[in-house]
Amino acid sequence: MPSHDLRLWNARALDPGTGRVLERATVAIEGGLIVEVAEAGGEMPEGAVDVAGRTVMPGLIDAHTHVSSDVSRSPGFGPPAHMHGEDPRPRELGWFVLARTAAALLEMGLTSVRDVGAYDDEAIVLRRAVELEMVTGPRLLSCGRIISATSPGGRIFGTMYEEADGPWEMRRAVRRQLRRGADFVKLMSTGARSVEREDPRPAQMTREEMAAIVDEAHRIGLRVAAHAEGLEGTRFAIEQGVDTIEHGMELHRAPELLAAMAERGQVLVPTLTTFHDLAERFSHEWVPRLVDQAKRQLEDAYLTLAAARDAGVTMAVGFDSGPPGSNAWELVRMAEGGLGAAAGLAAATTGGAAALGRSDLGRLEVGAAGDLIVLDGDPIADVRLLLRPAAFRLVVTGGRVVAGRDLDGPALGRRPQTVVEVSADGPPSPCMHGHG
Repeated sequence: MPSHDLRLWNARALDPGTGRVLERATVAIEGGLIVEVAEAGGEMPEGAVDVAGRTVMPGLIDAHTHVSSDVSRSPGFGPPAHMHGEDPRPRELGWFVLARTAAALLEMGLTSVRDVGAYDDEAIVLRRAVELEMVTGPRLLSCGRIISATSPGGRIFGTMYEEADGPWEMRRAVRRQLRRGADFVKLMSTGARSVEREDPRPAQMTREEMAAIVDEAHRIGLRVAAHAEGLEGTRFAIEQGVDTIEHGMELHRAPELLAAMAERGQVLVPTLTTFHDLAERFSHEWVPRLVDQAKRQLEDAYLTLAAARDAGVTMAVGFDSGPPGSNAWELVRMAEGGLGAAAGLAAATTGGAAALGRSDLGRLEVGAAGDLIVLDGDPIADVRLLLRPAAFRLVVTGGRVVAGRDLDGPALGRRPQTVVEVSADGPPSPCMHGHG
């Protein structure tokens, strides 16, 4: 996308990855990259934007979301429910849902998103629309379709999956994702907790199949994410060298695996919110056995969060829920579940960047991408600030102001207004796909 130049003045510059806070700072972006983070001395330069002491920090990164036009589990986000007797709705309406998704993510400070499985390659199409400036949206990386062994989940998730069996079929599946336009590869090392006929405890793939995927992906320059629930499949994935573990809730039972992840730089994406969805808020929609299983997994997930923290594992925020724009609930749950606000913010910036394999993202440093947010308030003192739409004054991608209360004309010198939190209890809807 075309780059832009921008200078912010009189900012409270916060870099979560280093913990550095610089009061009364200036942040300059040229050619889409940060070129200066320094004390703001003297008179404000012509053309600079005075942010009146507000917090400036890197844009948020969600490392685990499903970008899709399916709104069956995001009530209120898409069109009203279809009524009996109503004229059939064209499939193409889904593209408008995707455009709204891109806008909703930006409005809540999400400047980079990693799609971990979408129907009909929708995420890849949306990514291209953003690149061509047909739609304004965050930086988007997609796995294409999830590589799975032949499984019951394939019947449920359809075009979100690419089923294969045996090492050579797995290699071909990796190549097919590259042909589709994938930025990375995702595999199912275990079954899914959201499929009644799958048991997520044993490995779904053999070691040889996982090794083939990782070898082929890394050979051609793609990173690998592994859906991993049960310990056996999680162990296989870690030992075969995947780059990120998605969910990984049983890892607290295997401290040697957490130590290996920390040593190798493998990233854990805990996805706490999706367990809350299935175990609590939307339990009435699920098969009772899966609800009982999710309750156990929810407890495991928080135990693993603490164990991974203590082991020094890099963690990233991954909402795995909906509707788009409520993503900061995962950050809040990680912070309040044991990480604390500072580490939670790091998981949503540098941790997310590590998951994406993008060292240029998530940092407020010279040379990093010019993706920033300007906030009313201090998110370290009150991490729930990030749940309040009115708190986002400016959202910047590549030096271009793309969202926020002051999008149509900065009014940042004014006194901050009272803002209202989205919800006191949690995101207003469940996981969009019932998948991980």
